[in-house]
Amino acid sequence: MVVRGYLAGHAGREYKSGKRTLCGVPLPEGLKENDPLPHPIITPTTKAHVGHDEDISRDEIIKRKLVSESDYTILEKYALALFAKGTELAAKRGLILVDTKYEFGKHNGKVYLIDEVHTPDSSRYFYKEGYEKRQQAGETQKQLSKEFVRQWLIENGFQGKDGQRVPEMTDAIVLSIADRYRELYEQMTGEKLATLNSQSISERIEKSIVNYLN
Repeated sequence: MVVRGYLAGHAGREYKSGKRTLCGVPLPEGLKENDPLPHPIITPTTKAHVGHDEDISRDEIIKRKLVSESDYTILEKYALALFAKGTELAAKRGLILVDTKYEFGKHNGKVYLIDEVHTPDSSRYFYKEGYEKRQQAGETQKQLSKEFVRQWLIENGFQGKDGQRVPEMTDAIVLSIADRYRELYEQMTGEKLATLNSQSISERIEKSIVNYLN
């Protein structure tokens, strides 16, 4: 369940191409990239058999019986409530929650929120300070997300299409990604993230799990 409060990322690219409906949701005329939407919208995706997630509408989900209509109503309710809470938490840290993806599962008849929540892998944030000024001037918004990784891949000829090869990232690019993720962590939590030794990742994961269990 993808919830969008702003016209950014995939939605912005689709809008720029001329589309005015996204996942069955109509979009108003006259928007420019990174403008706020009149209200948060849900643009679901589903897993393709091969490749990336696929856009899908509410009606198509129910028609294909991916979930029941009653379960979908629950998913809508949960997703919008989570987005409202995420927006509130982000605002306290000087950030705007632009859009995010929630993944759900069902166990013993009950719907559960699973996977990452409000991380830079699933969410896009703008800095609140200077947002209006940058938007009015038509400038790029200062954001915290993995979008800059996607843009780097696109600029280097990779969009996940058949026949394309993933470009090799230099150490400098990898470090810049780590720095951006660290920046978001510290902005959201107000705490410094210690630099870790990445030479023994398996050992670090095991230690973290054992510490949690203890």
